[in-house]
Amino acid sequence: MNDLYRELAPMAEEAWKQIEDQAKQTLKLHLAARKLVDFVGPLGWQASAVSLGHSQALSNAPVPGVEAALRRTQPLVETKVPFELSRNELESIARGARDADLQPVIDAAKSGALTEDKAIFHGYAAANIQGICEANADKALPLIDNYVEFPRLVAEAISRLRDAGVDGPYALALGRQCFTGLTQTTTSGGYPVMQHVRREIDGPMIWAPAVDGGVVLSVRGGDFELTVGRDFSLGYHDHDEARVWLYLQQSFTFRPLLPEAAIPLSYAKAGSPLVAVRKTSRA
Repeated sequence: MNDLYRELAPMAEEAWKQIEDQAKQTLKLHLAARKLVDFVGPLGWQASAVSLGHSQALSNAPVPGVEAALRRTQPLVETKVPFELSRNELESIARGARDADLQPVIDAAKSGALTEDKAIFHGYAAANIQGICEANADKALPLIDNYVEFPRLVAEAISRLRDAGVDGPYALALGRQCFTGLTQTTTSGGYPVMQHVRREIDGPMIWAPAVDGGVVLSVRGGDFELTVGRDFSLGYHDHDEARVWLYLQQSFTFRPLLPEAAIPLSYAKAGSPLVAVRKTSRA
């Protein structure tokens, strides 16, 4: 038995399998950042922090004449998404049902994925995580609702990355509003704007619902690092005659090692000045 206490749950193996399969399918669909950043781990539940490779000198040492320095680390944050399932549904699975109501599992997996991606793209100050877009807020290019202009904006972002010495391939993460706007927009000649964008990007273009707007970033490697201790795991909490309480748990942290390897595309807030975008030729 481990700290997930799965052996104590009044559930058949087949029920655990269906729940795990559903959680994996949902996480695979909704976890966007993992497709773009370096992944380290899983290091296990016992992993607590990542070494930053730096130290900070201490003003006082316990013995005169001794110099002391404190190693700098970044802690991993633990997340847990509780959910409950009907024991009737779980017993139906044990009898061979393939249509059990596992919506609570889907909802929990969505929440877990959104938590990780929000931290990676927009930061999580309480967990000492600086996000990709947060680290480059001053370099953000403005998004407007005229998505016909979007290919030019992406070209400008790539141009700025190259000017900064950041090589490709380049990827594009699109938030909900941005993805929907592009999908529904065509040029005056009826050509899908999304296809024009794909011609600008030589890396993946992904749906990333946690992103507010979009972000163009290099996926050459070495610029952004996600470290995972315990990867998403299902655990048991409690049960009564009618319900079983489970949870989805993980531990992770994120570091933008070279923040300038990304350019956010942000919707302007009321009262915020728009940054001018110069025209660029197709690379």
